[in-house]
Amino acid sequence: MNAMLLVFGMPGPTEMLIVLFICLLLFGGSRLPSLMRNLGASAREFQKGVRDGTDDDDAGKLE
Repeated sequence: MNAMLLVFGMPGPTEMLIVLFICLLLFGGSRLPSLMRNLGASAREFQKGVRDGTDDDDAGKLE
């Protein structure tokens, strides 16, 4: 059942183009690269925080 939900929940190419077009209209072509760069940086920081959080949990179990 989870596989069915995953397949039906994912946006297709048409939906992705619509979202891209709306983002282009809202933010303009000049601001869009900086927004995506900031989004990527925040995703990397989040992953780093999650990774560091799990490392801290493992260290606490050893002591």
